[in-house]
Amino acid sequence: MTKDIKTATERRTLWTVLLLNAGISAAFFATGFIGDSSALIANGVDNLSDTAVYALSLAALSRGRKWKTSAATASGVMLLVFAVGILIDVGRRYVVGSEPIGPTMMIMAAVAGVVNYQCLRLLQRLDNPDVNMRAATTFSFNDFVSNGGILIAGGLVFWLGSNWPDLLVGLGTAGIAFMGGLEILSDARNEIKADKRSLLNDR
Repeated sequence: MTKDIKTATERRTLWTVLLLNAGISAAFFATGFIGDSSALIANGVDNLSDTAVYALSLAALSRGRKWKTSAATASGVMLLVFAVGILIDVGRRYVVGSEPIGPTMMIMAAVAGVVNYQCLRLLQRLDNPDVNMRAATTFSFNDFVSNGGILIAGGLVFWLGSNWPDLLVGLGTAGIAFMGGLEILSDARNEIKADKRSLLNDR
């Protein structure tokens, strides 16, 4: 596969996952507010940050390796900030209280799971992904795992009539985001070190 064809394929894939994530983010926010669910709102913020990261990845696509590494670093930092925001929301709902609607959580999680699975498959089909595309794949994998958690939590909320499963998934989503952010930052650091070694060897 030539470089131009590879870039065109990556651009098309990123546009697809960007639009899908923007749509699913809006749906998460709407159902999260209607269903009073921390887990749904958390995933709405997650998918919104994903959309921003995919936009960054698109901007980095036609640029050099250094620019791509910087974009991946920004993605990792964004995930860490997102994790802190979710922890704050979960803490607020724990103190103030909430009444999540289990069936709403389950339906939204099922729809989002299908969408995020398709995004993950599209990204995993790319040949020799760079650090920026690997970051995008990490985001989609995190989303898919979070959707499964919401589905289970929705069932428990409906069965037990309690908000604690919703709060636990909110915490879990924050934890997944935190680990994903660290993984992306570590990958970006390794790329920077590899670039430095390459420059030294060329001298």
